[in-house]
Amino acid sequence: MGEATCGGPSGARAACDRASLAEDLRALGVEPGSRLLVHASLRRVGRVEGGAGAVAAALGDVLGPAGTIVVPTATSDNSDTSRAYLARTQGMSEDERRRYLRTMPPFDPATTPSTGMGALAEHVRTSPGAVRSAHPQTSFAALHARAGFFAGDHDPACHLGERSPLARLYEAGASILLLGVGYASCTALHLAEYRYRRDPPTRWYGCMVLRGGRPEWWRYRDVVLDDGDFPEIGAALDRTRHVVRGRVGAAGVRLLPLRQAVDFAAGWMAHARTR
Repeated sequence: MGEATCGGPSGARAACDRASLAEDLRALGVEPGSRLLVHASLRRVGRVEGGAGAVAAALGDVLGPAGTIVVPTATSDNSDTSRAYLARTQGMSEDERRRYLRTMPPFDPATTPSTGMGALAEHVRTSPGAVRSAHPQTSFAALHARAGFFAGDHDPACHLGERSPLARLYEAGASILLLGVGYASCTALHLAEYRYRRDPPTRWYGCMVLRGGRPEWWRYRDVVLDDGDFPEIGAALDRTRHVVRGRVGAAGVRLLPLRQAVDFAAGWMAHARTR
């Protein structure tokens, strides 16, 4: 049995390249000048000549000089309220937990790698001209035409709500590209959690940040984020006319308008979460 190829069944195409990826993106419906929030698993795309750089370049080729790529560059290694922290400290004694907290690195938007966001997000974050938002847990990086507009001002006390890049993407009529990933990775649906009711539940968050060049704990109150029902919301979204499905390389892909996705999710949550 032959190796799975980038473009389809075994034997169809040995590997993706920048040009073939761009061709697939255009066939999907990605248009020049679009603002695109991208979540990607390059492993699902298949073997790509040039790796994440080729994928980013293909996106840039299709979007053109007026387009913008935005990716989530969230971090969890600097937080004592993240899932990653809770998993790593499970079973630790109080002394062990205190020692672990003392070694936790502070968030620096210029240098802190994202956590679990994938190779494409890291490539965009580290690309010349990229702008990264300053939220110490749920930052975004943007590249090309309107990078500063989308990522330049992110309230550190607002994860993914009205004072985050998601709200600006919503107003700008951006699209979501789910490249080899499902709705569980669809960050934009969190914006609906701020909107589905007037008083969404909140909680305290904590993370290590740099203040005056020194590490410091910072705590703030924000909306409870819960992606547990995102796959169910996504399954319902797939039954609407908003979602275009196709393939980029070997990956199954969805392209959908961010505004309609958020509005749909807010309505779904208003019904399901408040019953």
